[in-house]
Amino acid sequence: MSADTLARQTESGRGSATRADTRGSARRRKPTRLLGIATRTPYWVLTGGLALIFLYPLIWTAVSSLAPRAGTSQTEGWGLGNYASLANYQAGIWVYIGNSLFVSLLTVLLTLLVSLFGGYAFARFRFPGRNVLFMATLAILMVPYATLLIPLYVLLNLVGLSNSLVGVALVLTMFQLPFATFMMRISFESIPKEMDEAAMVDGCSTFGALWRVLLPAVKPGLITVGLFAFLAAWNDFIAPLILINDSNRMTLPLAVSNLRGQVQGVVDYGATEAGVIVLALPCVLLFLLLQRHYVRGFLSGAFKG
Repeated sequence: MSADTLARQTESGRGSATRADTRGSARRRKPTRLLGIATRTPYWVLTGGLALIFLYPLIWTAVSSLAPRAGTSQTEGWGLGNYASLANYQAGIWVYIGNSLFVSLLTVLLTLLVSLFGGYAFARFRFPGRNVLFMATLAILMVPYATLLIPLYVLLNLVGLSNSLVGVALVLTMFQLPFATFMMRISFESIPKEMDEAAMVDGCSTFGALWRVLLPAVKPGLITVGLFAFLAAWNDFIAPLILINDSNRMTLPLAVSNLRGQVQGVVDYGATEAGVIVLALPCVLLFLLLQRHYVRGFLSGAFKG
């Protein structure tokens, strides 16, 4: 037998063995894949069921805001009549959306600014009474929200911020700061101190190390704090109800609540449902856009360097 023939037979034998191994591996992987699907199915069913439970009210409201219904602005066929009625309510829906945006963005800005420096100070500096002061900050979470609004209303009158959107933003910021400061402290504590120490060795000041090194590292925590502050300010109803007297300065939740004007006992549910969708849409979009950073922000304190 020639050397070429022997080489071809050897290669053929190797190819047959390789194909046999591949078929064997495929047969072994198939039960493993089926077992993986079987073990994950309860998780998919549970999470899918929970998603339907939470999404069903919003989906039902969105469909109802477009559906024809007697006593609403959309009595015949499907359409946007309820949204048109909402847009023309009193000063106009855009005025109330603008008011809510102003309050929400100012609340986010103040919350991020104060909690950034507060969390940095609690995480990086050692000073007498640090833990006592931090616990006192967290203790605000134990105070019922509504019980402080009347004293705050009196204080805002004294400083000339009654019936003011700025006053509403300051009040909402105060109630956001305990959680925000806590989140920023654990975000800073999850970063090794060697990072800002190395920056200071390279010539950075304390503020320079915070701005150039630590701020990018705690971005997930900042996004989480900002998202929470925005959602709380955007959806808050009680604070504007007590602190705002002028109908042109109402925020969107307060305007939607007042939209339920009753005429002979009939409530315009169509326009109210349209207002609920307008309220919920920015929250849903923001959460979908920032979901990855939001989860990372919550997990930032799970691992410390």
